[in-house]
Amino acid sequence: MENEKRTVRLIYPQWQGGDIVRWVPEIRNPDDAARGYFLGAQLLAFLAPHSSVQTLTVPVADGIAERRVTDGVLDRDAIVAQTRAAVSMLRAGDPDRIVTFGGDCSVSAAPFAFLAGKYGDDAAVIWIDAHPDITLPGDAYSGYHAMALAACMGLGDAKILAELPARIDPSRVLLVGLRDWERDEIRARQRELGIAHLAPQDVAGDSRAVVEWLESCGASKVLIHFDLDVLDPADLVAAVGVVPDGMTVDQVVRLIGDIARAREVVGLTVADAPDGRSDQGYVETLALVGVTGSSRVQVRRNGAGRAPQPASGAREVSRVTGKSGARRAVRYFSSAGPVSWCLSTRASR
Repeated sequence: MENEKRTVRLIYPQWQGGDIVRWVPEIRNPDDAARGYFLGAQLLAFLAPHSSVQTLTVPVADGIAERRVTDGVLDRDAIVAQTRAAVSMLRAGDPDRIVTFGGDCSVSAAPFAFLAGKYGDDAAVIWIDAHPDITLPGDAYSGYHAMALAACMGLGDAKILAELPARIDPSRVLLVGLRDWERDEIRARQRELGIAHLAPQDVAGDSRAVVEWLESCGASKVLIHFDLDVLDPADLVAAVGVVPDGMTVDQVVRLIGDIARAREVVGLTVADAPDGRSDQGYVETLALVGVTGSSRVQVRRNGAGRAPQPASGAREVSRVTGKSGARRAVRYFSSAGPVSWCLSTRASR
């Protein structure tokens, strides 16, 4: 029965997949730039309301003596160990649904592979991201976070793939919000693999193209990867999301809600939470929703530029003011119901 389905919340603060110092030059120690992902996972876990679902936290090393590339993957051995730990925890708990808080965007690989093993061809992936994440070892960039979707499809480093229980066929993957191909060979690889994709303008007005794709692939269950860098930097600067003309907060909220109405969401990842530049803040209200014991995903939003109004029974837990004092984040917890949280800045003072 529906109410017997088991959901877990997976806190996955993996940061080793990132090599992002070029995008955060204000951080003096290059290794500390990627460690912002560790903090991002904790931030999302803090913002999420208390829930009766089980919470699992993947053990992640918060420091490495020397970052090194092995077989084309930066910090490969740490990633192998953390992937093994994540999969082992999921196998022990055997959930039907997984909400993952990252961390760099490679945190989707373990839960999505686990769910692919459970649901097989009845599961599709919607990868909401500014980047395609299909880099392979040996390419110009060695950060595993750029290889995350490739790993979900069974492509990449042999030792990492050996820890993943299943793969997802490229025919059941849709890239949404893609606006930065990174390199010409990545675009060629996407065409070779036959991965469908939609640019931000394709979903700007409605979600029809995504719903039609879901109907064509035939899967009844969906795994959603939401990388915050898909948002336009005018809305939010999240780690490497610096390319203009991205999706707006309203568009992402509407898209996730429409997907949830069309299919059962069994996996949801939120990754690339704001890093050390958090004083830049957010510029609109963002209401994100996870999955609890219910199969429904509910999305709440407020108008741009206004502080969010707490849901019934919610309590304000913190107010964070940036260095300029002009932007602030107001965060609310809901004591019951589906996982929901609001992030807002540039609210009127």
